[in-house]
Amino acid sequence: MESSVTIRPMCPEDWDAVHAIYAAGIATGEATFESEPPTWEAFDAVRLPEHRLVAEDAGRVSGWAAVSRVSSREVYRGLVEHSIYVAPQAQGRGVGRLLLGALVESTEAAGIWTIQSSIFPENTASLALHRKLGFRVVGTRERIARISTGPKAGHWQDTLLLERRSAVAGTE
Repeated sequence: MESSVTIRPMCPEDWDAVHAIYAAGIATGEATFESEPPTWEAFDAVRLPEHRLVAEDAGRVSGWAAVSRVSSREVYRGLVEHSIYVAPQAQGRGVGRLLLGALVESTEAAGIWTIQSSIFPENTASLALHRKLGFRVVGTRERIARISTGPKAGHWQDTLLLERRSAVAGTE
């Protein structure tokens, strides 16, 4: 694991790096159905500010993680969906593990009892990372949507629905 990597809250000044990392993830064709990263305003409008993190190494953003509410209904206040992206040059160095671990700590401290994510079955590195940090596959969403760009454009894509239940939040 890269010892020089630090995790800190994301700020608007990080957006150019976050946007570039997001675009690199989109380009793989294995990370999201999005065809391009959102604007800062669109990103900011849906991600919870207190759970936006970046990994920084030698002054450069090398990854990011953030959560969004799954529902505005009060009964689901402790359920969020997360995204995590690591810059291509930082992959395989423990950045994702640091980010996801910090995100779990952040959400649990805020009383969030479940983090969920949809991951393409082909994204084996992300699946392995999530399993290491306590996520489990709860189902397969078959042919959930079509990929809009890249080499798999038009292809119907399955996703695996993963969740991590907190051992401390939501147990009272």
